[in-house]
Amino acid sequence: MIKHLPFFLTLILLLTTACSDGRSSQNEQDDEPITIKVSWWGSQPRHEYTTRMIELYEQEHPNINIEPVFADWSDYWKNLAPMAAGNQLPDVIQMDLAYLAEYGEKGMLEDLTPYIEEGIIDTSAIEKSVISSGKIKDKLFGFTIGINVLSVISNDHLLNQAGVAIDEDEWSWDEMEHLTLEIKRKTGVYGSNAMNPPDVFFPYYLRTKGEQFYNDEGTGLAYSDDQLFIDYFNRQLKMIDGGAIPTPDESEVVRGMEYDFIVQGTSALTWNYSNQYAGFDQLTDAPLTLHLPPEHLNNEALFLKPSMLFSIPKSSKVKEEAAKFIDFFVNNVEANKIMKAERGVPVSSKVSEEMKSVLTEGEVKMLDYVNRASKMTNETYPPDPEGSSHVMEVLKEISNQILFKKITPEEGAKMFREQAEEILKNR
Repeated sequence: MIKHLPFFLTLILLLTTACSDGRSSQNEQDDEPITIKVSWWGSQPRHEYTTRMIELYEQEHPNINIEPVFADWSDYWKNLAPMAAGNQLPDVIQMDLAYLAEYGEKGMLEDLTPYIEEGIIDTSAIEKSVISSGKIKDKLFGFTIGINVLSVISNDHLLNQAGVAIDEDEWSWDEMEHLTLEIKRKTGVYGSNAMNPPDVFFPYYLRTKGEQFYNDEGTGLAYSDDQLFIDYFNRQLKMIDGGAIPTPDESEVVRGMEYDFIVQGTSALTWNYSNQYAGFDQLTDAPLTLHLPPEHLNNEALFLKPSMLFSIPKSSKVKEEAAKFIDFFVNNVEANKIMKAERGVPVSSKVSEEMKSVLTEGEVKMLDYVNRASKMTNETYPPDPEGSSHVMEVLKEISNQILFKKITPEEGAKMFREQAEEILKNR
């Protein structure tokens, strides 16, 4: 037997190192303490309920310690970039479609397909189209954790005070502009917040005109008529001049939902994704209503969009545990009762149905709104192409220059096309 010892030592070594890619044996997971870093952006209410969800997960998994990493939207991405450069990304990254290709196609993100195939992430109650919304080519770089639809949220007290109403299936961009000016004239508050950020609302505006933002290959802009860009920003300038929407410097100081104009009672409307409704509803006593945005029937402009996704970096040493946490986040009913669809309508039909009993009237309104929109469209917005985050930075900068009246919309349209095409061509 002694002469065979090297063979057995080699076999043991092979078995030991077989789990060194971030996946460990079940016994090892059960016995050894494991730390998972989980990152997200959001407002204070989101931080609070996510912390409660994490505590629930840790109670169910005593050997797991979750280290939270969170910030508001702008600081989140500023902080994530150096983490990526230092190969120190959190084990679970809350991801946005605008950044998915940037991180995924540069080889930073794990393909989540094997974790679904092995049953670590249960997708039995999730539509395939929802799962595919985080896929780029044949790699699933992000797992969708909620579904969103663009919306216009109204403070109904202020609409009644102004004597105006929204016919959401018929209202046009011109009617939206008139309505906000009328609210300002009759109530003294802003008719609406600004259509900001432009990377969300300008692409939607293009869809109402039968155009797309990016071409199918992701190598350039799809729309060819710059008059669309010019018209979009001229309308905003007209609304600013009429006092219907805040000036750019007023909008810039709003950091977090707690300070949004509709929460402060200084605006009758706010343009946002539907998942924001739950937070606004908690933060104000005013009655709020979700409306479909202008001209949504034109050219079938509506679409479903992942509110956010979860990704796992290739650098993670605890990939399987990270995948288990994602499964918990999307499939655990008690956890979702804590979250109450604030990150979008749950992707699991089972979870969505079972949590209705604990939802407030406002939260049920949000679910009903998304379900209503889902009957109008089954189109899921695809991930933006690599380089899109840089394109959006350019769009925001040019938008600011236009709205601060440093350049004209005509100049901005030309500048944006030149810079965006250059970024996308050289991505």
